[in-house]
Amino acid sequence: MSILDTPINALDGSPLDLHQFEGKSLLVVNVASQCGLTPQYEGLERLQQRYAGRGFSVLGVPCNQFGSQEPGSPEEIRTFCSTNYGVTFPMTEKVEVNGEGRHELYEKLTATPDAKGEAGDITWNFEKFLVAPDGTVQRFRPMVEPESEEVVAALEASLPS
Repeated sequence: MSILDTPINALDGSPLDLHQFEGKSLLVVNVASQCGLTPQYEGLERLQQRYAGRGFSVLGVPCNQFGSQEPGSPEEIRTFCSTNYGVTFPMTEKVEVNGEGRHELYEKLTATPDAKGEAGDITWNFEKFLVAPDGTVQRFRPMVEPESEEVVAALEASLPS
């Protein structure tokens, strides 16, 4: 079963059909508004603007599991992201990415090892998963900046031709 088959809601609570990303490269990121890494929204939005026309999208996944750093309501999250970072990429409902309540999307994603070969739990906010059009997944830990050489190289290599 593809990651795109996973049921999830948009931030506003309506169903979000991940099949809209079929044939595209998708960077799935668990995000939070009150984290030291929150400024990564800037790099994520720049990637969105730079590559959206080439078959790419960021997908923000709010999560409150790390230091309660995403406590807001959906409306508060939307307003924060648009006002402070001009976020235009799609956002999902707030979900859990670890533990017994882990969302099905993250059940699939966390099976992917990072560059060191380590799979398993999300370590903090802003962990990134690049899903290529063929369904292969690459994982980047939270401290890896969205516009880092390794993420951009992987993203460009995964873009549909």
